[in-house]
Amino acid sequence: MSKQELVSLSAVEMRRRIGTKEISPVELLEACLEHIEEVNPAINAVTAMCVARARKEAKAAETAVRRGEELPLLHGLPTGIKDLEETKDLLTTYGSPLYRDYVPNYDNVMVSRVRAAGAVVVGKTNVPEFGAGSNSRNPVWGATGNPFNTTLNAGGSSGGSAAALATDLLPVCTGSDTGGSLRNPAAYCGIVGFRPSPGMVAVERRSMGWTPISVLGPMGRSVADTCLLYATQIGQHDQDPLSFPIDGAAFAEPWPVDLGSLRVAWTEDFSGAPVEKGIRSTMREKIKAMKPLFRSLDKVEIEYGDADRCFDVIRAVSFLARYHDAYTNNRKMLGPNIVANYEIGAKLSLADFAWAHGEQTRIFRKFQDLYRDYDLVLGPTVGFSPFPWKQLYIDQMDGKKLRNYYHWMASVYFVSLATNPAVSLPCGLDHKKMPFGLQVIGRFRGDGEVLGAAHAMEQAFKSIPGLARPMPNIAKLRKPTQALKSIVTHPPKLNAKVSRGPAPGAL
Repeated sequence: MSKQELVSLSAVEMRRRIGTKEISPVELLEACLEHIEEVNPAINAVTAMCVARARKEAKAAETAVRRGEELPLLHGLPTGIKDLEETKDLLTTYGSPLYRDYVPNYDNVMVSRVRAAGAVVVGKTNVPEFGAGSNSRNPVWGATGNPFNTTLNAGGSSGGSAAALATDLLPVCTGSDTGGSLRNPAAYCGIVGFRPSPGMVAVERRSMGWTPISVLGPMGRSVADTCLLYATQIGQHDQDPLSFPIDGAAFAEPWPVDLGSLRVAWTEDFSGAPVEKGIRSTMREKIKAMKPLFRSLDKVEIEYGDADRCFDVIRAVSFLARYHDAYTNNRKMLGPNIVANYEIGAKLSLADFAWAHGEQTRIFRKFQDLYRDYDLVLGPTVGFSPFPWKQLYIDQMDGKKLRNYYHWMASVYFVSLATNPAVSLPCGLDHKKMPFGLQVIGRFRGDGEVLGAAHAMEQAFKSIPGLARPMPNIAKLRKPTQALKSIVTHPPKLNAKVSRGPAPGAL
């Protein structure tokens, strides 16, 4: 088997072949490292790396296989961790100059669980500064380019993970999601991103512990790969008041779902999200092609109330709680997105905060009414085709100015407010020949069901023209470029030895 054939195997197939001794963890790691060296310069997805430790862990994983030991779910699989997650003895910058030399002395809960499941952590994946926005560029590492066109944006804030998966750099990568940070980059890079129900994956660093807007979750090249990672992330932890006891093993494989029995609703814009004309047209074409798969497929209007203002307030309050010290003491070191969110929050009153939580409750309850008549809700993951990474965000549509730097992501943050589990599923190409993501939204706490439905759809899409997962031309990415790092103003100290306790990350 060639190196390219090896790294392009699914995570599920890699894990199976490790268990049967058809491939070794050492062989797999070396193939991934070589592939990263060849392709990563073109997309800038993987940032800080820990190669020596990864090689030791791969050798230990190989020894365990030879001894016939019981192997955990991710045993020997090379893994990337989003650079908002603390990793012991590995540079964790949050994409911020304030943390360009920060080396934690601990793994956070999610990372420790992934490691315990046998993952071999190879390095970190790129993000926007503190995860703010859906363009994975920052002054520490530069920008991540889209694997289908490196001059375009890979999405964010899990853009590095999405691009790494799409180009077969790593078979397993983690992500997180507040207003679409798992789903948006998955859509832009043609992979799967899953926003779980709050509490399924414990988050011990959430500054407002009882607020469910931010979650951690999995990404993968397929739904099955995504489930494999998700099963290892799930679990209660005493530092997350939203977490609860649940058996992660039940989610290790997609649940069986009969698409022909499902009543499905669909929308172009969730009755208010900005969606460009080309994406609307693309959505209608996709719906027409997949309609025979379901028992019924009906266009619906969704009552979302004042979802934009509601998200503004809830997001801003979260930033206010998280970044007070950084804003007060180091405002000049913060990027425009962080400053904008903080200053929105600083102008709010207690009445605004109370209204927003009341409005989110109304939005939640109204959205659940849909599931009295339907099993799933479908919509476009993102309302716009990928735009140049040099453009920080989309600020207008059809000549009309959008509300703020994240308004163009309303199609995903509307769903965040409802808290229902949602999958961004690759669904062919859009009107500009870039990956199109279909947002598949399940019932309240219906994580297993929506993943099962997405898996069944993914399998069905393979035989329907225009709906299968698109693949980037990896051969074209083997020529290195420095352009993606041109915005670096505070390069990391790769030999940093600083170790501190908890730091204020972002989701």
